[in-house]
Amino acid sequence: VQLQASGGGLVQPGGSLRLSCAASGGVESITAAGWYRQAPGSQREFVAEITSGGSYRYRESVEGRFTISRNHGLNMVYLKMDDLRPEDTAVYYCNVDGFMDGEYRSLWGQGTQVTVSQ
Repeated sequence: VQLQASGGGLVQPGGSLRLSCAASGGVESITAAGWYRQAPGSQREFVAEITSGGSYRYRESVEGRFTISRNHGLNMVYLKMDDLRPEDTAVYYCNVDGFMDGEYRSLWGQGTQVTVSQ
């Protein structure tokens, strides 16, 4: 099973990006999927989460600007980021919890760089 994150890039303040995370291989079911980020010199921090029951949770600083969503059939997770700010600059990682290859696992993607700058 692999997670492949994409969609990062350089954007000006106020701009938008949409990150994608594709889970491929022996994915049987996903119970929760989320996005985390890590800025240089900082610890990895939670950004957003969506559960199989349809509940959402966001970091306070991104509430109202970021939207997490899923495509169940394609095992895809998205993070739409609007009104981006320089402090959103970080490497963004997707995380998926669920049953994969016959066991319950928590899997991380490789990260995609988001840079918000003039």
